[in-house]
Amino acid sequence: MSPERTYPYGAFNYLVNLKSEGVDPQSVLGGFSDVSGIGTEMTLSEYRTGVDAINHVRKVPGVHKVSDVTLKRGIVNSSDLWTWISQVRREGPAAKREVIITLRDEGGSDVQSWKLKGVVPMKYTGPTLAAKGGGDVAMEELVLSAEELLFVGSDNKELDKAPTSAHV
Repeated sequence: MSPERTYPYGAFNYLVNLKSEGVDPQSVLGGFSDVSGIGTEMTLSEYRTGVDAINHVRKVPGVHKVSDVTLKRGIVNSSDLWTWISQVRREGPAAKREVIITLRDEGGSDVQSWKLKGVVPMKYTGPTLAAKGGGDVAMEELVLSAEELLFVGSDNKELDKAPTSAHV
């Protein structure tokens, strides 16, 4: 077993797998220049009984929600994002996907992943185009809405996996 790494990984080597049919996540079509917003938030309720000896409220954990994740990439000759957007427009909840974002080390080995479940695209922004020319790249942005966020370690085990819910 190798010793634990004590210095942080760079934020520049990662894969985004949108689970698109026919698109390899390691290809240029699956390559995104920016990924932001991976997160989860717990709501807390404040509670206190009138007979508590100490004058403070208790914090009771409630529901949690997953933050929206934003992906950005240079426009390439691919319709994979539009295909998914169209699928969501036609099929609604049936078009939900699982999206996996994997951080990699300097050698290209997987370090850890964030698995988003019940994902649909909620916003698409196309490029800003300017006729003056220059060195800017035409970029597109996709904002994803997810129902669940799981952490997957380098051993491929999901941590804090929630029980299976009854809703679709």
